[in-house]
Amino acid sequence: MAMTNGSNETMPGHTNRLSGFCFNKPFFALTTRWRKYQSFRFLGIFLSVTLLSACAEPPYSNLDNDQLKTMLEQDVPIYDIRRPEEWRQTGVVEGSQLLTFVDASGRVMPDFLPRFTSVVGKGDPVILICRTGSRTSTLARHLVEQMGYTNVFNVRNGITQWIRDERPVTRL
Repeated sequence: MAMTNGSNETMPGHTNRLSGFCFNKPFFALTTRWRKYQSFRFLGIFLSVTLLSACAEPPYSNLDNDQLKTMLEQDVPIYDIRRPEEWRQTGVVEGSQLLTFVDASGRVMPDFLPRFTSVVGKGDPVILICRTGSRTSTLARHLVEQMGYTNVFNVRNGITQWIRDERPVTRL
């Protein structure tokens, strides 16, 4: 095989079968491809980790309606965090404590956390319910991750699934 010193001159003792071949060009092309591969590989790993963490179990427990019924029978308090007009529209699960979390614009009510924390201890079991489980999911995550609550339960699919399953509600 012919070897060159990069200036198209044949190195002593070698025949020049590949005139114009330079070791630096293929090496550069190879390292550039390798860097691109590594970049895509890193991106793939990053996206995989991100997606897997998004699929991870939440730091609180989700309840279906049968589990909710069982916990209510054990006298675990339930907080309906919807707005008053929503309570009047659908009714509430019997025994619910009514405490609005956010206003119609999505702003957290200023008195919500002080009122909630004054009656629910960080280790006390508590059930949260809203219309679809979205607001309570956000609140449950905050209570566990930011405030140190350890026994928070979110009603998956909220009062809408409770009603869809023809469970009883108390009208206001």
